[in-house]
Amino acid sequence: MSDDRSHPPYAASAAVSAPPPIPPRTPPPVRDRTRLAIALMCAVSLIFAFQDVFSRILGGGYPPVLIVMIRYWVFAIFVIALVARQPGGLKRAIRTKRPLTQIARGVILALEVTLMVEAFVQLGLIETHAVFSVYPLLVAALSGPVLGESVGWRRWTAIVIGFTGILVILNPGGGVVSMAALLPFAAALMFALYGLLTRHVSRDDPAMVSFFWTGVSGAVAMTLIGIWDWQWLAPVDWIWMACLCACGMSSHYLMIRSYELAEASALQPFAYTQLVWVSFLGVWLFDETLRSNVVIGAAIVVAASLFTLWRQRKTSA
Repeated sequence: MSDDRSHPPYAASAAVSAPPPIPPRTPPPVRDRTRLAIALMCAVSLIFAFQDVFSRILGGGYPPVLIVMIRYWVFAIFVIALVARQPGGLKRAIRTKRPLTQIARGVILALEVTLMVEAFVQLGLIETHAVFSVYPLLVAALSGPVLGESVGWRRWTAIVIGFTGILVILNPGGGVVSMAALLPFAAALMFALYGLLTRHVSRDDPAMVSFFWTGVSGAVAMTLIGIWDWQWLAPVDWIWMACLCACGMSSHYLMIRSYELAEASALQPFAYTQLVWVSFLGVWLFDETLRSNVVIGAAIVVAASLFTLWRQRKTSA
């Protein structure tokens, strides 16, 4: 006598009683947050512009090293508080595989900020930022000797064109070139070196470690330099200083958020909106003149910088 379960009717009934197959879950669509990141970067550029306004107001009455020192004290407190909330806390942030490079980064950035404040006072916001916009070209030019990266002829051509734009801004034939014009260029050179060193340490240290060392080492360096020029600010100037520090904290926080949402190469072009805001505020608040050679030269520099960024993104893709 055969087993009834081997007959087709049993198999059919078993198939009917089995639960229906569960369809595969479709993952929720990934939201493209690039637009939000771009909006945040534009907001950061606007805040940076107001930060420069407050720096120029204070720089007209106090030594730049004093202004930057107080600003870095607040910045260091903000960095420590922010890093302490991250996984691992301060113990993780202190541990770095490249302490000397991290310290050098923080010191270079603090000195760069000091030069920029002095340039705001001597040259004004517009011309300072027009010259400073050359820093992406300096990053490309220095990436070879500092990081060992190869720079092709297209990017070298863009670098040469960008420096031509700087000459248009400075207008050597007009007899207006002064030593003060070297301040924003030196600041751009230091900022480019800071960016390259940041890329160098990012191979071993996470972003929060670098952020911690930037704030703390910069605060220590500026204290050693600026404490000798200490003086109490006038009551109204403490208000400007509070605005400056608030802009510094909010801009850095929003910048971190924007880089968490999108690639840096996608956001960098929108950082140039700061040049637009600075030009508007310089004319409106300080009666600065937007000379035609500055506009043309800045356009050349920005175009060359954007091309360099595009080539870097394309070659690294």
